[in-house]
Amino acid sequence: MANMSLKKNDMPTQDPEVRNKNFEEVALGYTPEMAVDEAKRCLNCKKPLCVSGCPVNIDIPGFISYVAKGEFENAYEVISRSSSLPAVCGRVCPQETQCESKCIRGIKGEPVAIGRLERFVADYHNAHSSKEPEIPVPNGHKVAVIGSGPSGLTCAGDLAKKGYKVTVFEALHVAGGVLEYGIPQFRLPKEIVQREIDGLKKIGVEISTNTIIGKTLSVEELMKKYGYEAVFIGSGAGLPRFMKIPGENLKGVYSANEFLTRVNLMKAYLENSATPIERPKAAMVVGGGNVAMDAARCAKRLGAERVCIVYRRSEAELPARREEIEHAKEEGIEFKVLTNPTEIVGDENGFVSKLICSEMELGEPDASGRRRPIEKKGSKIELDCDCVIMAIGTSPNPLIKSTTDGLMTEKWGGIIADENGKTSLEGVYAGGDAVTGAATVILAMGAGKKAATAIDEYIQGK
Repeated sequence: MANMSLKKNDMPTQDPEVRNKNFEEVALGYTPEMAVDEAKRCLNCKKPLCVSGCPVNIDIPGFISYVAKGEFENAYEVISRSSSLPAVCGRVCPQETQCESKCIRGIKGEPVAIGRLERFVADYHNAHSSKEPEIPVPNGHKVAVIGSGPSGLTCAGDLAKKGYKVTVFEALHVAGGVLEYGIPQFRLPKEIVQREIDGLKKIGVEISTNTIIGKTLSVEELMKKYGYEAVFIGSGAGLPRFMKIPGENLKGVYSANEFLTRVNLMKAYLENSATPIERPKAAMVVGGGNVAMDAARCAKRLGAERVCIVYRRSEAELPARREEIEHAKEEGIEFKVLTNPTEIVGDENGFVSKLICSEMELGEPDASGRRRPIEKKGSKIELDCDCVIMAIGTSPNPLIKSTTDGLMTEKWGGIIADENGKTSLEGVYAGGDAVTGAATVILAMGAGKKAATAIDEYIQGK
């Protein structure tokens, strides 16, 4: 019997006053009973618009119909045909602006909780299935993938399923890219990331860590010396941006990339960790995206008594997911909106002591469609702090561009590629943040998926 409730089943979570002191996962996941009940809210539309909102085109009604019948392994089989990282996507994808935004149930109530159901199905499979994946028949062709983030892993997984021998080259000592170093444990447990990667290894994907393409090896060497017939560049956007205001070189100023890498990849939050990190009393996080929320919530968990998000537009323009904003507020994070930093002031020892800001107001929309912030003349706000974290965006690392002759890039550093990932070099494809700049995990996965199809057509066409 259909569930016609206008509301989603709520996601069980840790109590805010408990979770803001630990790094354990905030969302606890649906029970089987909750998952079945939520799945019964799906209307099984004849023209499922939700699928058109998914960058990797998961058969959403197909997997949900199995959940509604309690056939969770069948549901996982449906998802895994399209997605190499279902447990990851169920946690960090912005479903509210993608698949769920197209759901018919959302017209007169809340959409079906597609993301929560995907997470449930993946977690159920990981907890209960002992079935080993089928190893594809080798087709005799080799492809190299640069970067083990979501675009690289998706491209590698799709090609491996077609029989290609795929090697993923990762600069860091652990595979996972931004999933490993950028997203905190309390949002995306690292054991889940590694389990997904282990699943790719089981179907033949090789991972070569501590390999910096552009230094250890070049793209040209991969193709001419080592015989890779195509290369996919999914190296992400790991170069942090700063505001170029006075005081950014003071002790206690971090890029969000560095701060989160120390916390997530280097486990600085553990008491016995050898990784040094600021354990601030008062942290100011500049920016309003998901990365800013992650950095602020990490600072709170490291013991900060006061943590503020400092954002130059209003709360309505915050680009972070609504869920992340709500969780941050519940955990005691303050929001200083319409506030723009102009200077960081230090003490006599060179440590951060204040963040000086101007008060802003909103004018006409800018090129992004958001109202442009304008400084109120004569306004001045002083925020006492001992830590400032800049979370205002990232750019692609220029290393591959500077060491690869003929690879065309945008002025801001992104690799120029067509909708299928084809670059200016024959046999070289690119996708994800290396092309678009910092975006979402699922969009990077979609780019990796398209590139895998294009690479297969290119090699088979040869």
